[in-house]
Amino acid sequence: MERVHLTITGRVQGVWYRAGTQGEAIRLGLVGWVRNLRDGRVEAVAEGPRPSLEALLAWCRRGPDLAWVEDVDADWQPASGEFRAFEVRPTSDRR
Repeated sequence: MERVHLTITGRVQGVWYRAGTQGEAIRLGLVGWVRNLRDGRVEAVAEGPRPSLEALLAWCRRGPDLAWVEDVDADWQPASGEFRAFEVRPTSDRR
């Protein structure tokens, strides 16, 4: 089990990016969360098997049809085991 922390840049808010990420993560059997950042980016943390995380990363590089993904920063870490589901969290002030 591993963890990936993603920061997605581009036109990724107001285009169903969070809902799409959540749906894809659930389909892949992953746990974690996704949220908008006030600066226009999207942030996500997901945990699960490496192949499933890589599949989520590939989806995040495309995003939903209305999105335009400029960049995805991925930081790989050991899984913490703290999550039980994959949820959409409220917008964060983190920059």
